[in-house]
Amino acid sequence: MIATMPAGGGKGRERGLIMNWMELFRQQKELDQFIQKSHHLEKEDLTERKILAFGVELGELANETRCFKFWSLKEASPEEKVLEEYVDGLHFLLSLGLEMDYVFDELESGSICKDTTRQFLLVYRAVSQFEQDLGYTSYHRLFQAFIALGEKLGFTREEVMNSYLAKNKVNHQRQEEGY
Repeated sequence: MIATMPAGGGKGRERGLIMNWMELFRQQKELDQFIQKSHHLEKEDLTERKILAFGVELGELANETRCFKFWSLKEASPEEKVLEEYVDGLHFLLSLGLEMDYVFDELESGSICKDTTRQFLLVYRAVSQFEQDLGYTSYHRLFQAFIALGEKLGFTREEVMNSYLAKNKVNHQRQEEGY
């Protein structure tokens, strides 16, 4: 179970990402199997490509938050866009867990930093560690760091779950249309 922790403040909504992880893993597995079958990848080891894909999505998420852009006065993207990018990353993180047979039904969040940029750096560090050893502990820490990032960004469990489910449907539709 993920601890509910205040994050980002200001919006007055309940924070914390207590999720039905097994349901998300199940839905991700369906999508992964569809993609692997459609693209004839059933026997491929996709671990490295999924790690890179997750890193790319993490960068896109950071770009939408603009938390590191000290040189710019432009505001962050709307919350809906930031949440969409977060959920894109979650898809690949779940997919990585399935690839490695690392699934779970409970997870505590990692520590939440005061600074959003530092929170992103913690996730990047965890990605690097996981890529080096591919162990369950490293995956678990990566997942915790990513969940803490979601909390830092102020997302509720309902927002993440609803956004994941909606994007999962879009991803299925895209695959059926030959994306």
